[in-house]
Amino acid sequence: MRESPLFCFLSCTARSKQTWALIKGEKNWTENLLGLTADWTLSPLSSLSLSGDTPDTMMQLRTLILTSVMLPWMLSSAAKEKHMRKPKKEIVTVQNYDALQDVVPAGPRADELPTCLLCVCLSGSVYCEEVTPEMSAVPALPKETAYLYARFNKIRRIRHRDFADMATLKRIDLTGNLISEIEDGAFAKLPHLEELNLSENRLTKVPALPAKLLSFNANFNQLRAQGVKPAAFRKLTRLTYLYLGNNELTAVPQLPESLHVVHLHNNNIWTITDETFCKGNSSHYIRSNMEEVRLDGNPVALSMHPDSFICLPSLPIGWYD
Repeated sequence: MRESPLFCFLSCTARSKQTWALIKGEKNWTENLLGLTADWTLSPLSSLSLSGDTPDTMMQLRTLILTSVMLPWMLSSAAKEKHMRKPKKEIVTVQNYDALQDVVPAGPRADELPTCLLCVCLSGSVYCEEVTPEMSAVPALPKETAYLYARFNKIRRIRHRDFADMATLKRIDLTGNLISEIEDGAFAKLPHLEELNLSENRLTKVPALPAKLLSFNANFNQLRAQGVKPAAFRKLTRLTYLYLGNNELTAVPQLPESLHVVHLHNNNIWTITDETFCKGNSSHYIRSNMEEVRLDGNPVALSMHPDSFICLPSLPIGWYD
């Protein structure tokens, strides 16, 4: 049964008013409009009766044409607006970003870590070379330590307690640190210490050394004559190797008879005597143990002191012009 033109007009008018109400009052009007469109498609165009050219019929036709033109445009605009709408971005505010970059988590200090975690402990030997974090003091050593290698660190001072009760120590190598002070008696309680290497530090005086020392190396320091006691080496009856090169000495210290090698190169030594290496009042004295003497790099002219070396198996290395 066909619907009358009047019924279709009223239906279209009612739907148009409903559409406008939804568009005007609802937030999600696009979805509602799509729903109404689906309903409108159910009313076939054939339901219109164009018989009779009445004003009502013409109004109905105009409403239908206007709806057919405007509806696609409204749907297209709504879809475009929906797709162009950008989602809100969450903004995170970081204050003073440069300061955050400079913040470095503080790690543990060297003195807060166990020695054998910080260093390598192996069969009585402790190796603490170029330790990170920086090592500024001698670490606590295991009781059985015989050989300590703590080279190229930032150790500045040797304290009396650093080697207290370490009777097993035979060798200490502290090359390449920043040592400028050694407390009195720091090496006194080391009865078996044979080798002590303090080269490449900042020492201005020689510390008290244990009696059984065989080798002492203090090359590349800042030793001066007033920092070396007259008997600093004389009483070391087992001392075999003495290295005092590249310092600021102005005279040769008293040397024990046991020495085989003595290096005094690159100092400020400007004179020597007949008593420096030999016994001036004895022409029969031979210092047979002395194998090598270095005096090169000093201002002394060795040719001016020919009697100073008559007891030596070989002439010292140095300047003779």
